[in-house]
Amino acid sequence: MLIQRVITSVPKVIKRDIGILAPALQKATDPIQQLFLDKIREYSAKSAGGKLVDATPELEKERKSELDRIRKQYDIKGDPKNFPKFKFEGMQSSFQSRIVK
Repeated sequence: MLIQRVITSVPKVIKRDIGILAPALQKATDPIQQLFLDKIREYSAKSAGGKLVDATPELEKERKSELDRIRKQYDIKGDPKNFPKFKFEGMQSSFQSRIVK
């Protein structure tokens, strides 16, 4: 029964996968498609540094002021983009205290 289901479903899955992957595997022949791919590659090359892409000095200044506002509002030490690191030293859960006794 299981083998019969597998035999009937495998051709459907293969046909669906080929139908989905075929356009992705074809080379861009349309000039608009090619322009789109060129722009995506250009953007990925520009964004490789981790900074804002095509940022103006005004935008950088606004970003810095917003980060400073967040630092002051939440009393953040260091970079507000980093996730805080928590240290739980000297604390035991109720489960651990039962085991120790």
